[in-house]
Amino acid sequence: MNDHHYLEVAVAAAKEAGRVQKRYFSHSLQIEYKGEINPVTEVDRACERVILKKLRKAFPDHDILTEETPFEEKGSPWKWIIDPLDGTSNYIHGYPCFCVSIALEIKGKMSLGVVYDPNLRELFHVIKGYGAYLNGKRISVSRSDNLDKSLLGTGFPYDIREDPDFYLSFFRAFMVRSLALRRPGSAVLDLCYVAAGRFDGFWEMKLYPWDMAAGCLLITEAGGRLTDFQGGPHSLHSRETLASNGLIHEQMLEVMKEVKSKWA
Repeated sequence: MNDHHYLEVAVAAAKEAGRVQKRYFSHSLQIEYKGEINPVTEVDRACERVILKKLRKAFPDHDILTEETPFEEKGSPWKWIIDPLDGTSNYIHGYPCFCVSIALEIKGKMSLGVVYDPNLRELFHVIKGYGAYLNGKRISVSRSDNLDKSLLGTGFPYDIREDPDFYLSFFRAFMVRSLALRRPGSAVLDLCYVAAGRFDGFWEMKLYPWDMAAGCLLITEAGGRLTDFQGGPHSLHSRETLASNGLIHEQMLEVMKEVKSKWA
């Protein structure tokens, strides 16, 4: 079985989950909270059920890691990593910035990813070694080499209320060193936008694997760079994510270093 078959199933699952999101968007929803400001809705769970049904039917022996269901490891070399609805806070407020994210890891290495934005009907897909694509057209990172002229994206972790000054210190530092900042509220879409050249760079802390798996592979296949805030290797378990077009990466790392030195 080849990667293109895996991709076909993932795309079908993402689009079906996207249809669920569109069907219930702006409706009254039952909302629960996994933390003080970490909501989950019946739409999150409905999308997850749709995706799990398709993946389990096609690949019954594969492991599946998803945001809303406890992980039951089978020991398979194949592991799907899923965020059925990234941008739940946006979704429940009728703000049209959310998506479906599905990625596949094989023997511990990212192999492919799919991100579907049902509002814009934008389907990002990537297979390792074959490049990154948006609606079937190959994409690449921007060519901006000046942080001062760059558009950056970011997000805040759910524990921001515990240490707001620390998190905002990064925002303030980049606010005066870049052209502009955006905080859309979907980490995986932010990463897709770096891959597509819409953002020149992105940073966020305390992301989970399902928040970034597909997006990180899109970044590298589109010619971008991923590290932690010190410039070290990035993984799906990194607590710091810095993504860029590569050209402004060192400039972003200098800002990170400066901010961190004040909190040492």
